[in-house]
Amino acid sequence: MLIGAILQAKGSNVATVHPGATVTELLAVLAGNNIGAAVVSEDGFSIVGIVSERDVVRRLHDRGAGVLGASVASIMTTEVRTCAPDAQVEDLRQTMTTHRIRHVPVVAEGRLVGIVSIGDVVKSAIETLETEKAYLVDYLHR
Repeated sequence: MLIGAILQAKGSNVATVHPGATVTELLAVLAGNNIGAAVVSEDGFSIVGIVSERDVVRRLHDRGAGVLGASVASIMTTEVRTCAPDAQVEDLRQTMTTHRIRHVPVVAEGRLVGIVSIGDVVKSAIETLETEKAYLVDYLHR
């Protein structure tokens, strides 16, 4: 299965936040969209970083409550792993597992076109297994 198939099913909406936004503003975006991470972008199409709830919690622990007024740029991850819509889901699953990441932006022609979470990858694996099971059961009943 291709990453593009996941995006077709879930949609291509991506929550972004400006690097100059405060961590408090980031938290409002995460809570308002019921998501765990946002892509950091100056224009909604380029990627300068990614920031997650985990980043916020770790910085709160390290720096205290003052981090809530700090910029997103000060806590974001700048080395962002991305994938293309024509990438295989299995390859992305391996990357996410190996590098212990839960959200991967999808980029086509240098532009942000979606985001895939570990939950999306697991869901696609379950759907594939259920389809294979149905084929096998049908085969056995013939």
